[in-house]
Amino acid sequence: MTDLGPVTNPASAQHRLDVELGERAYPIVIGRGLLTDPEQYRPFVIGRRVMIVSNETVAPLYLEAVRQGLADFETAEVILPDGEQHKDLATLNRIFDALLEQHFGRDTTLVALGGGVVGDMAGFAAACYQRGVPFIQVPTTLLAQVDSSVGGKTGVNHPAGKNMIGAFHQPRAVIADTDTLATLPGRELSAGLAEVIKYGLIADRPFFDWLEEQAESLRALEPAALATAIARSCRNKAQVVAADEREAGQRALLNLGHTFGHAIEAGAGYGEWLHGEAVGVGLVMAARLSRRLGWLDEEAVSRVRRLVSRCGLPLVPPADLAPERWLELMAVDKKVQDGQLRLVLLRGIGEAVLTSDVDADLLRASIQSAPADAL
Repeated sequence: MTDLGPVTNPASAQHRLDVELGERAYPIVIGRGLLTDPEQYRPFVIGRRVMIVSNETVAPLYLEAVRQGLADFETAEVILPDGEQHKDLATLNRIFDALLEQHFGRDTTLVALGGGVVGDMAGFAAACYQRGVPFIQVPTTLLAQVDSSVGGKTGVNHPAGKNMIGAFHQPRAVIADTDTLATLPGRELSAGLAEVIKYGLIADRPFFDWLEEQAESLRALEPAALATAIARSCRNKAQVVAADEREAGQRALLNLGHTFGHAIEAGAGYGEWLHGEAVGVGLVMAARLSRRLGWLDEEAVSRVRRLVSRCGLPLVPPADLAPERWLELMAVDKKVQDGQLRLVLLRGIGEAVLTSDVDADLLRASIQSAPADAL
């Protein structure tokens, strides 16, 4: 069995990792029973007033627990509609309305309680409100715990592209209570596993090997496997963010599968595909394109495809997304630079590269053949 070292602590243990950003460094705490623990929040709340941002699905499950943890503070909440289709400026404005109507000042702390959509929107609201207030991430989905809550990327979608309006705004802390995963639907769990797989493919081949051994355990919510996967994923992301906070270079590698995935989400209509489902297809497409470039062998591509499938993720992109529409959507991706589309591809499992040297005809052929390639 692949040994992942100290992250394989018992699931009951509490893991703490730090994102090293100088004066803006912050902890990621991973464990069970964290939501109601005042000590998880107290060091990171600025002022006396806290606005909890959640959604209609998560709030009935966990809002009261977070209120208990914040009992030392004056709390209010704003409850947003659930779903990627609501990740827009109109919904964002509901957070500002609540803050202004209740006279919250600059000594306010926002708490994002929910998945990636809630975290991105609450973080963006915190970045903008009165030119910036602190916030704490309390992610309740696997995808948010391993990826979107860490790193300070915040924002909303635009009809022309995903996350095209936003800001870098680091949280004061990330509190990842793994007990929340017990209520996570299977489809959402699989969506989170796409981001977990991504970390192994980018720069952590031993982790990818371990995921091949543990895929079924993860889907069965086996606590020790989940704790290991979350801690290892967060450790990988924390290292990258510390080295390249604003995606000037290395951090762009975290977007493996995302240029294809974002095109799927926008092309199908936000909310039709979960983000992680689209990324799962994107990982397979990136591996296939890497094979066409002669960078990966067929066995490596097969390993990627098998693991994505075993984690319950789709392999085939939407059949009605025409190649020209794909290219149009990919052209507004945030990784476009000087008019050139940059793609994250693979030179091996655990070796991702950022390249703009992909022939347009080869990319178009890759998109056209994607449904057949995935089978």
